[in-house]
Amino acid sequence: MVSDLIADRFRDHSFDIAKQDYKFMRIKAAKERIYKMYPDIELIDMGVGEPDIQADKGVVDVLCQEAGKLENRLYSDNGTKEFQAAAAEYLSNVFKVDNLDPYEEVLHGIGAKSILSMLPLCFINPGDITLTTLPSYPIIATHTKYLGGVVYGLPLLRSNGFYPDFSNINNIILYRSKLLYINYPNNPTGQVATKEFYKKVVDFAHKNNIVVIADSTYSTIVFDGEEPLSFLSIEGAKEIGIEIHSLSKAFNMTGWRIAFAAGNPDVINILSTVKANSDSGQFRAIQKAGAYALRHPQISRCNVERYSRRFDLLIKVLKEIGFDVSKPKATFYCYLPIPKGTRDGVVFKDAEDFSLYLLTQAQICTVPWNTPEANVRLSVTFEAKDIEDEKRIINLIKERLLRLQLVF
Repeated sequence: MVSDLIADRFRDHSFDIAKQDYKFMRIKAAKERIYKMYPDIELIDMGVGEPDIQADKGVVDVLCQEAGKLENRLYSDNGTKEFQAAAAEYLSNVFKVDNLDPYEEVLHGIGAKSILSMLPLCFINPGDITLTTLPSYPIIATHTKYLGGVVYGLPLLRSNGFYPDFSNINNIILYRSKLLYINYPNNPTGQVATKEFYKKVVDFAHKNNIVVIADSTYSTIVFDGEEPLSFLSIEGAKEIGIEIHSLSKAFNMTGWRIAFAAGNPDVINILSTVKANSDSGQFRAIQKAGAYALRHPQISRCNVERYSRRFDLLIKVLKEIGFDVSKPKATFYCYLPIPKGTRDGVVFKDAEDFSLYLLTQAQICTVPWNTPEANVRLSVTFEAKDIEDEKRIINLIKERLLRLQLVF
């Protein structure tokens, strides 16, 4: 009986597509099968991107100190003023964004994923459109489809530098569009935004009356002279959008579930209304630990050094194997075009085919993308004890890839 009562959206074809795009659960299931098949072989997990070390000791200490305090047992609802103030200070100190009211233009969330899931509820009616880059983190698209909205993809191609092209969107699509989701530094391509690109986004949004959702989850993970850049630092940005920052990746706090949205006060206000009817806020002790982290941005810089070092090792090996790849400017992801096949006759029909081959034949876990181009994503968040262990793992990757005899 229950199956007959499940909402129609879970039978709808467009939702099935959204579910297919959310590939991380499938990757985890495939890894479990490989662990059982090859229990004595070291699996190199370069798939789902989670930092390989725990949160900074200072962050953990604050959590431990605050967790047992009587006053922290209470609901936090839409957040603590301390966390909001720390978030505003963070944007000022790291990104030179100084025009924010921490209590009207900043809102905490139980992770960026939670914030993204609520935003379509704020704006999308049946038939309304969310513009989103492809490939993309799928949450805002999935929830747009839940509500009867439509998702219009903007391909990120190597030929356009992994930036969306706004010039080819027809007027009917633009008229129905309410949200534009962008993500820079970009997962999975590793591309960074420039001031010129963000200015184009601001102009596009103003011209077409569209709200911009700038996902800046990887904003401080940048390499080799790149400077962290905030969408909100661009003139006119706060008038048409918000920016989302997460502590998950930059501060090794994925399981802590703490993030914030900042920017346009009207967007923040309606988001706070939806949020107040969706959750009761993150545990106050976690918010206080998060505030400590935001006030110690040097924690992120230690991560950047580790990821940059690993990329230097990995990119050299990938080039030797034959991959057409350069060191990414940001994030801990490397985005690789798939090879044609192998010298012994295996042909890769798509990215998922190649990703599964790597997993079964080389015990290397990656994440595949077929839209708009066939690529796999590798993350340098693999677990390693120290620098020598990093070198050992990279050499192991090289040995396993060489055995596959890939053809490009």
